[in-house]
Amino acid sequence: MTNVSEKSKLTTYGNIINGKIVQAKDGAVADSIDPSTGEVWAKIPSSKKEDAELVIQAARGAFEGWADLPARTRGDYMRKIGDMIPKYAAELLELETRNNGWVLDEYGYLAEVLKQVWYDAASAATLVGGQGRTVQMGAGDFGFTVRKPYGVVVGILPWNAPLFTFTIKAAYALAAGNTVVIKPAESGAVGSLRYGELISQILPPGVLNVISGSGREIGDYLVSHEEVNKVSLTGSKATAERITKATAHSPKSLIFELGGKSPNIVFEDANIEQAVHGLINGIFTPNSGQICVGGSRMLIQRSIYDEVIGRLKELMTDKEFVKHGNTLDSTNTMGPIANEAQFKSVCRYIDEASKDEYEVVFGGKYGGQEVLPGQPEFADGYWVQPTLVKVADNRTKLAREEIFGPVAVAIPFDTEEEAIQIANDTNFGLAAGVWTQNLGLAHRMIDKLQAGNVWVNTYARVGADLPFSGVKESGYGTDSILDYSQEKACVINIG
Repeated sequence: MTNVSEKSKLTTYGNIINGKIVQAKDGAVADSIDPSTGEVWAKIPSSKKEDAELVIQAARGAFEGWADLPARTRGDYMRKIGDMIPKYAAELLELETRNNGWVLDEYGYLAEVLKQVWYDAASAATLVGGQGRTVQMGAGDFGFTVRKPYGVVVGILPWNAPLFTFTIKAAYALAAGNTVVIKPAESGAVGSLRYGELISQILPPGVLNVISGSGREIGDYLVSHEEVNKVSLTGSKATAERITKATAHSPKSLIFELGGKSPNIVFEDANIEQAVHGLINGIFTPNSGQICVGGSRMLIQRSIYDEVIGRLKELMTDKEFVKHGNTLDSTNTMGPIANEAQFKSVCRYIDEASKDEYEVVFGGKYGGQEVLPGQPEFADGYWVQPTLVKVADNRTKLAREEIFGPVAVAIPFDTEEEAIQIANDTNFGLAAGVWTQNLGLAHRMIDKLQAGNVWVNTYARVGADLPFSGVKESGYGTDSILDYSQEKACVINIG
């Protein structure tokens, strides 16, 4: 179990290595900051290379035994983990909320989703993980393939949704017969460390390991290690570039799910009220725009542009609709930015929006004293008002760079062709939303939009039974059992 530090009186969480809870070998710890208050609320290991070596060797040592298990047996383990989720859901969701500041209500769905992913992985283990193909090679040769695990998989998590990304990386990698090392972001590590502790009580030692530390201290070491066979990152383009360079001398299979600058497109025939709420939920509440698929570019047909903008402003300036405050209070609808570095980055974009050439429709303030006046306990928190900025076209900095906060631009368009041109005018290609009642238009947009995920009359709907990946600079590959296993070709001469 976790322990309480006598010095700090704060809960101290440990790495999970070979089925045991351990601290960094040199005893170093880092602070976990509650973004709503800016105060330390827990301690986590500050691991170094020697700790990273231990975690890799634990995974390597467990690999052969785990890979040799029948796929059905691995599936049984996955189901046991899924069965465990409801028992600890409340604890995990509270830790996740304090980790990254998302309001508790945003996580209402999460426990059920995590459970279903583990169940899905259990089924996939038997239906897909161990199966291959037969190939007619000719009269004298019989060809077939078998699916084999890669070996040791390193999963690198973002700070904005660590429990979800932990699950989709670990569940399918384990189901395919790999052993796993999870490295959470330091500002979102607590929930992952506790989650790993619970899972390790079910799995054989070393099959799943979790290690906390900075990317510079242990990240490069983990991904470049010769005994690591595959890396899956959910994160930024900059981190992907760093991993690519670090693995150049020891090439391995990579999955990158990176950022986005997603268009959320409203046509004049859309259900306006439905579309407005879809725009709001896509970038403002309840995650404060801290999702990779955030609909940060609102493309609105000119004939309804003023109407949509007016309704957005009406709702987002309603203090009963947008409520900041204690993230564990389910009546609040919007939390802070997850960490100080990201808060400062978002604030710089808001300062940019205040320049003369832009029109700020609503928002534009940041800091606890500005956003939550009269609530001194949140004065030092990383709070940002939801902010919408009118821009004439897609060429501005605010329209082109990923902000990763509750800041969006509104861009007018006239025709379907113009909407497609603006939507695709970006280096990213993770997601897009379309709001229309015209089925033909919806299908044309799905066909033409350069995005790995397209949603029509809904937004950010993902599931265990659908792939999730990007195009262009938003990455490649999926966290699926097929991507965590590789086909091995075999030919037998039968004379």
